[in-house]
Amino acid sequence: MKNRLRELRAQRRWSQADLGDLIGVSRQAVNALETDKHSPSLDLAFRIAAVFGLKVEEVFETPHPPQPG
Repeated sequence: MKNRLRELRAQRRWSQADLGDLIGVSRQAVNALETDKHSPSLDLAFRIAAVFGLKVEEVFETPHPPQPG
């Protein structure tokens, strides 16, 4: 799932380990999320968004946006 994790983390000058500590996962899990090798659970997505003070939609790209019509 496409996301802005690397960008948001870099803006705050956090390491992957720093972000992992804040959201309760390992540095390796943060790396897997940033490189789209793993999609977060709904709970983890909400924890990540909360750490950045954003909505989930502002961090993660909707995989299948609704079609107008």
